[in-house]
Amino acid sequence: MAWETNFVFAVVAAAAVLFASGRLRFDAVALLVVLALAVSGVLTVREALAGFGDPVVVQVAAILVIGEMLRRTGVAAAVGNWLTARGGSSERRIMALLMLVSAGLGSVMNSTAVVAILVPVVQGIAAKTRLNATRLLLPMAFGSLISGMMTLIATTPNLVVSAELEAAGYDAFNFFSFTPIGLAVLAVAVLYMLLVGRRLLPGAPTVEPRPAGQGMREMMAEFGVPGRLRRALVESGSSLAGVPLGHSGLGTDHDLHVLLVERAGLMGRQLAVTPGPEFELRPGDVLVFYDRSDGFATAAADLGLARQVISDRQRQDWLRELGLASVLVHPESQLLGRTIRSAGFRGRFGLQVLAVRRKGERVEGFEDSRLRVGDALLVTGAWRRIARLRTDVEDLVLFATPTEIQDAAPEVRRLPRALLILAAMVAVIVLGILPVAPAVLLAALAAVAARTLSMEEGYRAIRWSSLVLIAGMLPVAAALDKTGGTDLIVGALVDALGGAGPIVMLAVFYFLTAGLSLLLSNSATAVLVAPIAVQAAQALGTSPQAFAMTVAIAASAGFASPVASPVCTLVVEPGGYRFVDFLRVGAPLMVLVGVVTVLVTPLLFPL
Repeated sequence: MAWETNFVFAVVAAAAVLFASGRLRFDAVALLVVLALAVSGVLTVREALAGFGDPVVVQVAAILVIGEMLRRTGVAAAVGNWLTARGGSSERRIMALLMLVSAGLGSVMNSTAVVAILVPVVQGIAAKTRLNATRLLLPMAFGSLISGMMTLIATTPNLVVSAELEAAGYDAFNFFSFTPIGLAVLAVAVLYMLLVGRRLLPGAPTVEPRPAGQGMREMMAEFGVPGRLRRALVESGSSLAGVPLGHSGLGTDHDLHVLLVERAGLMGRQLAVTPGPEFELRPGDVLVFYDRSDGFATAAADLGLARQVISDRQRQDWLRELGLASVLVHPESQLLGRTIRSAGFRGRFGLQVLAVRRKGERVEGFEDSRLRVGDALLVTGAWRRIARLRTDVEDLVLFATPTEIQDAAPEVRRLPRALLILAAMVAVIVLGILPVAPAVLLAALAAVAARTLSMEEGYRAIRWSSLVLIAGMLPVAAALDKTGGTDLIVGALVDALGGAGPIVMLAVFYFLTAGLSLLLSNSATAVLVAPIAVQAAQALGTSPQAFAMTVAIAASAGFASPVASPVCTLVVEPGGYRFVDFLRVGAPLMVLVGVVTVLVTPLLFPL
């Protein structure tokens, strides 16, 4: 099979060149690999396409859905708020906390999603403290990379390597097999960044903050809307008790528009955002109004409402669910020629109109003014309602959203459900009740059943290009094994380095995998190297788990390149980084992680 072996090596080399060049998308390269192996006859069509039915593909898809559940329910946002409160203005403290938080979050949700959530958090911290975001984003990205070394489900290479162990007839890794090594690596990485890495980071420690875009206050000022939020308790003797909101007269008689209702529930206080006219008020409800005409004091006295103080914490909690946006009236909208009142705008869209601008001028008495093409409406309501305007464009076109949208958690009221689903999934995997694939798939379906997200939102959370990349590269291992390529590589390594002992071989596999992950994706690298590492361990008569673990850790150690992982790529633009920045700060860390891995792994998996 000489020509088949050479052909597979040529296909792998060509794929590596295409991956490194960036001329083609990674998923397109993977599909070309599948076609080359199938058309050449090296693999049958069934064998070449087998990767698309591999359990690891299902696992990765389900994990992405679970990560979206955690984002939408505010788990990540809550951690970000805690980080802002604890970090103060100390660069060292914030840097350490960022690394710990990103590593912790990324251990149970997709690390790319963690970075996407924390980038605006870092920018917000920088704006408040004048710290340089460029010096914080890279450590945060490194923490997210290390999260891949913390648990079985933290990153795709872990699942790939564990599946390879199982396919070779060995015990797969369990949920926490990675945790001791990951914690050791995290401790070393934090110390490195605080003592050495900080000195290598680009930029000055402090800078003048740059505006990150329009916030809610700026958008309201642009529409000439005063920021009059009022909060009041419906007392037991109030005339509003037992009255539907539409019959309360709050809007028509007092020009008070209810944006939120806080109501006590089994899981604490629940929020009803822009409730409809049929919503029945109860004693003990706390109402949050928009007071357009500054008539709250009179209304409170007439209706039996007790004014409540509004704290900054309460405003933060509201903003996770209550959003703001400006929208334009579509040229073919059914709203044209109708007034906001006659069109039943609030009941139809679930949004409250705060102001209308026409040709740059504010429209007075807008609720009874007929809408025209191009009118700009400032609306408020649940973030999920605002998000629907991105796709529902028949009547309104979403024009602008405030910077606070980064902190939005449209399903924050379902946060306890998300935590319960996450805990149950981890317990099922740790106790061995179900294998990983059905356990995470069951958790993803539970997330939909619990209404933390819809099926459509779950599908949108899946990065299909990543799945195609994994599925397309998995048959390469089968092709190397079938043509004798794996045996050839293993034989060469054992002949050259086998006499030096398994520790040296572990180091070789670490730096081989880490080096390849700087050029290929970490998933593709794990797919290629894992079967070779397992066979090398067999040839040496030592622990396959130790070699497989080393490959998995190394696949997440792409600190020295911005293209090694989407985690690093995401911070390049907001941080203004160059390739040399990653190389200068990340290369020493990659070596340190290699030393920790080679020293700690044999303690857990004796050679």
